Amino acid sequence: MVELKNVNVHYSSGVDALQDINLRINDGEFVFIVGGSGAGKSTLVKLLMREITPTTGRVFVNGKNLAKLKGNQVAKFRRSIGMVFQDFRLIQELNVYENVAFVLRIADQSTRFIKQRVPYVLNLVDLAHKARSKPKELSGGEQQRVAIARALANDPGLIIADEPTGNIDPRLSYEIVELLRDINRSAGTTIIMVTHEHDLVKHFGGRIINIDSGSITFDDIIGGSDEDE
Repeated sequence: MVELKNVNVHYSSGVDALQDINLRINDGEFVFIVGGSGAGKSTLVKLLMREITPTTGRVFVNGKNLAKLKGNQVAKFRRSIGMVFQDFRLIQELNVYENVAFVLRIADQSTRFIKQRVPYVLNLVDLAHKARSKPKELSGGEQQRVAIARALANDPGLIIADEPTGNIDPRLSYEIVELLRDINRSAGTTIIMVTHEHDLVKHFGGRIINIDSGSITFDDIIGGSDEDE
């Protein structure tokens, strides 16, 4: 569960990035966070990843008050969340298998577990046949699928996808969201997808949270145009 209580973020530059945010996202939900550039979406992600703490208010993720995490607890907490970024952030020198295995090694998983888990998550994103390929040999959509496999590696209860379709062909954007939605439905993984692509949101529907000038201006469930599929 994700919960923000009376959260405000004020930067030293004078910008009020978030203002009086009260938000609850339950386990197993798929939520779109939408808003224009500078609306406060990135600040929200930084709060959820404990990269920053609120000026006032409290942030809870999986029952933890993030402001109270200290030292190694922060790193351990971050490893419990799967992150998918707009720019993929794959290690170019490593192949697909090694990119996914890397996060498991950081988490001190056993070699036996890694050999079982990596093929499993690559199969989930339909990239088992690309295991020995380097990122530069993949399309943008395939690289994002690797990034999703990497996010799934540690079997997180929460995945935050920050503009995951921003650097891929618009035609493939729907496939990426469909993949995330399938993960949500099949594994019960909570998905928070941050995006500015309103066409995607309208197509898939679901719970939509709109942020504008640091405030939540809309939070409701809408029907998608794919409901008949």
